[in-house]
Parts: sequence; C-alpha cells; structure tokens
Amino acid sequence: MMDKRKHRNYLDSQLFFSCTSCHCHLLDQTSIMSRNFQGRNGPAYLVNKVINITVGTREERMLLTGIHTVADIICTQCHVKIGWKYLRALEEPQKYKEGKYIVEKSRVSKEFSWD
Repeated sequence: MMDKRKHRNYLDSQLFFSCTSCHCHLLDQTSIMSRNFQGRNGPAYLVNKVINITVGTREERMLLTGIHTVADIICTQCHVKIGWKYLRALEEPQKYKEGKYIVEKSRVSKEFSWD
C-alpha cells in the first residue's frame, strides 16, 4: 500500500500534474488557464493555482511580453524550479497575469488517479 503522507498536499482529481523529478502533486487540470505560454525551457501552462511549491525571491524580469515582477516557484519536495509566479505586470494588457503561475511543461507529468 502506498504511503499517502509523502507530500504535504494531495489533489483529489482524477487527472492531475506532478513534478517530473519526485512525483509530488502540483496542479489539477482545472487550474490550467492556457496551454499556449512560453517558459524558459520551452512550452508552458498559465495556471491559477499550484500546490506544494515555495515562492522564491521577487525580481524584475524581461519576458516576451515586457517587464514583469516575478518570483521563481520551486517544488517543496525536490527543490526543482518548475516555473514562476507573476507578481506584477507593468503594462495594462498584461495585468491579468498577476497572481498567476507559469509552469514549464517539461517539469510536470500528467498522472491519473485510480482510486
């Protein structure tokens, strides 16, 4: 029997995404707002909720859509960077990203719950 106390939080969804390094639960498929974003290492998701992460130090970063205040997000289990959190957008058309997350597709894997 699998020990369900390995990670701090678990998702109750049938389909969820976990860290590719340690399989820690990170996000539910319903949290994905867009599948057409770009991360540092390629394609990424824009997400409104992520669990089992630590938010790093805030910094100004030049991204494809302009300068944003962001902080890297890190898996609490294995400490791998999985993306970043948008803290502030300078341009009005980009304000919808504030408080949202970019999760690199290469850092997560789709999993199915068979419970």
